[in-house]
Amino acid sequence: MTYEADADEELIRKKPGKHAPQGSTGDRAILVTFRDPFIENEARGLVEAAGYVIAGRMATRRLSHPQYGVGTGKAEEIRKMAEVEKTDLVIVDGRLSSSQAHNLAKFTHQQVIDRERLILNIFDKRATTSEAKLQVKLAELKYEIPRAREAVRLSLKGEQAGFMGMGEYAVDVKFRALKRQMAVIQKKLDQARKRRDLFRTSRDRLSLPLVSLAGYTSSGKTTLFNKLVSESKEESSKLFTTLTTTTRGFEPLPERKVLLSDTVGFISRLPTYMIEAFKSTLEELTYADLILLLVDASEPFEVFKTKYTSCRQVLEQLHINPSRIFVLLNKLDLSSVDELRERILFLGDMPSLGISAKTGEGIRKLRVNIVERVFEKAIPEAAIRRQDEYEKDQDLISKEKEAELAKAE
Repeated sequence: MTYEADADEELIRKKPGKHAPQGSTGDRAILVTFRDPFIENEARGLVEAAGYVIAGRMATRRLSHPQYGVGTGKAEEIRKMAEVEKTDLVIVDGRLSSSQAHNLAKFTHQQVIDRERLILNIFDKRATTSEAKLQVKLAELKYEIPRAREAVRLSLKGEQAGFMGMGEYAVDVKFRALKRQMAVIQKKLDQARKRRDLFRTSRDRLSLPLVSLAGYTSSGKTTLFNKLVSESKEESSKLFTTLTTTTRGFEPLPERKVLLSDTVGFISRLPTYMIEAFKSTLEELTYADLILLLVDASEPFEVFKTKYTSCRQVLEQLHINPSRIFVLLNKLDLSSVDELRERILFLGDMPSLGISAKTGEGIRKLRVNIVERVFEKAIPEAAIRRQDEYEKDQDLISKEKEAELAKAE
């Protein structure tokens, strides 16, 4: 009983997963990734978002070796590279079992983390609200559960259960502690979900349509959100800047008010348990009258296609009706006409619009489209003219303010 209580106290005192190798910001790392330009670039983005410095790179075709994940020859190359580059850890852009990570760390004398642990480290750094922190903790615990048995076996080799039930495996104690903590966190997240349901009920009484921004991480969702609702949320090219849902009211056209929410970004090869952990945040999408799916149109076509497909797969997992999706081809200012045409042809019957959240190009058309789709009727020409007049007035006011500031200086 004493051992079990100590285990619980230790798990509660520490953040879940913190006993796994993580390194710290500025650590030099060797990146082991696959021979694919898109996968490699995304892996680099994840490593940089986590705050590590890539000192070396190793390409591999698969991570199926039972002992190290990579083959024995590759493991030897990693060890030599670590000695030359004086690195602190090895980051493997794939899933490793506890024994594979342990064996590779022992062989190379480096800390070893896999792709899932890397993403969790980023989540842990970026989580700011209490709900986001709970979601990250839950995802970390789900990451640890399948590794607990192997971790205990490696640390307590030769341990035997007591005779006739007088003792028990340490792994059983750890499992119970992890599951208890998961139950506590899940209960808190359920309470947060109930509070959100109450807010949603209040919104329903106001009969305000809900429009949600969705898309690949770093596709420009927060930039567009700030542009539409005049907010100043943090914008960054780094992955997973936004981990919580923010909702604000705005008028896409005069006398047409809707609610706009900004959500967490998607990424390829995101494990199901992470989507489940963030379900309370992502479920906002399931209640949206319209989902604006942002995709970076300036990226190479194969990258664009992969990211769009990944987004659609996540939305399918959330059981989103495709009829509620409106694709926004963002970063129009960085795209050519031919590139835009190619992407529109790829989308087929899926409705889309080219915009630039940074410069404001296409934003007026977006406002009109939002109202047309959520209110299910055409917009009178007079309303569009009023919107044009409103925007001109805003431009005039801005110029007057600039003139006043210049005069004051």
